[in-house]
Amino acid sequence: MARDSLQELELRLLLEGIYQHYGYDFREYARSSVRRRVWRHMTEEGLGSISALQDQVLHDREAMERLLLDLSVSVTSLFRDPSFFRALREKVVPILRTYPFVRIWNAGCSSGEETLSLSILMEEAGLGGRVRIYATDMNRELLERSRLGRFPLERMQEYTANYISSGGARVFSDYYRIVGGVAQFSETLLDPIVFAQHNLVTDSDFNEFHLIICRNVMIYFDKSLQNKVMDLLYRSLTRSGVLALGQKESLRFSSRAGEFEALDLDEKIYRRVH
Repeated sequence: MARDSLQELELRLLLEGIYQHYGYDFREYARSSVRRRVWRHMTEEGLGSISALQDQVLHDREAMERLLLDLSVSVTSLFRDPSFFRALREKVVPILRTYPFVRIWNAGCSSGEETLSLSILMEEAGLGGRVRIYATDMNRELLERSRLGRFPLERMQEYTANYISSGGARVFSDYYRIVGGVAQFSETLLDPIVFAQHNLVTDSDFNEFHLIICRNVMIYFDKSLQNKVMDLLYRSLTRSGVLALGQKESLRFSSRAGEFEALDLDEKIYRRVH
């Protein structure tokens, strides 16, 4: 019990140190998830205690970047959850077509697969010339990967299957070319995307959007932090703007629940009504 209490104290001090020194705030992230990721990172770094990790990251920016990658990494793929993208095509695209110019925020874009999927979907919907997609993440290294638009060639079969299931009607391989053993996606798809560093926990709203996609991000936050981020997303939506969350996320118990109506409850797609 004393050992568990000491480790919890070490973890709190680590997270407080990261916040005070670097500005990344993981203090209200779900504790079990943070603890699991920290322990895995310690094993990879060959460290024997959380205190040793704290000493390392506070004195070495590169060590902090490595930890940040492990704390913020998420599982993703092109057209992951095809039924979600099918719902976007059928229920959200008709709304977006009513605007002369469309602004989309992909919050927590990770390594860019979801953002690129959105760009493909917008291109096929005829919105490619009048859309701007803001792809943000707090992790600089992931953003640098995203900007390249390059993905492992061995995953293209999986991505193609996802694309077809999502309602894609074109030849998926036309969107990329093979360069040096990787799939390099077209500049036409990357041009509408603005990649930028943004921390949902500590940064403020920066524009008004017609569609915000923030999927599988808030599952790592505790209740109070979820409500804080929901306030940010609400303020960032235009009136009648659309918000999409992840499968395990919901507005049901949010302080902003009454501000939205469901467009597709199964796919967690909501429209701001107030």
